[in-house]
Amino acid sequence: MQGVSHSYFGRKVLDGIGFSIGEGEVVSLVGPSGSGKSTIAHIAAGLITPRSGRITRGYRHHAMVFQEPRLMPWATVAGNIAFPLKMAHVPRETRVSRVLAAALAAGLMPEDLDKYPVELSGGMRQRSAIARALVTEPDFLYFDEPFTALDVALKRRMQDLVIAAAAAARFSALFITHDLMEAIRISHRILVLDPMGQGITGERIIAGDPATRSEPSVFAQREAFLGEDPLFAHIHDLDERLRP
Repeated sequence: MQGVSHSYFGRKVLDGIGFSIGEGEVVSLVGPSGSGKSTIAHIAAGLITPRSGRITRGYRHHAMVFQEPRLMPWATVAGNIAFPLKMAHVPRETRVSRVLAAALAAGLMPEDLDKYPVELSGGMRQRSAIARALVTEPDFLYFDEPFTALDVALKRRMQDLVIAAAAAARFSALFITHDLMEAIRISHRILVLDPMGQGITGERIIAGDPATRSEPSVFAQREAFLGEDPLFAHIHDLDERLRP
């Protein structure tokens, strides 16, 4: 992204947003609630057209995981996962094997594939959404606060899933989150958004590989960021300027 700005109803909410993400790199974007993090992800993915600026997408193709699973209630888990393959006109016999592989990578079991979303727990629905994103074998993934509604233990399992999937598939990712602990666990680098959406105020590289970080080291890094690093002073502020 270079010099990206955007407005809603004539009110500028983002201005001068610029950053890049390298091949195989997972980057988290953190900032106060309402500061425009999700809007940035949606612009980057092409879901929203910005008022100005340039987006250069060097990847082959992307997928996106939203805060809500957004599963089709009338389709089985297999049907939901297969949907993007069907839209891409992938032959049926190929779809079956790829759906199973994506489901297993997301921690689902073969017997889960015939279930409907109403039969699934919140965690299982989000696993299905992740499998749907993985099934097209993207080289870039957007995560828009996908684990916000999950409890702490389940959230950690989902984070481990993302870490393992990124390591196995070597995709790049932009991960939107308000949870600094989550950002430290899964990312190679953290970007901090200005509280008023006026650019990226700074970045921090997280030492080591996400798959090798211990829980005590992640907690210690979080405490150091919040207690000693002024870059993170306002990430837990609440900005309601976009709300009615």
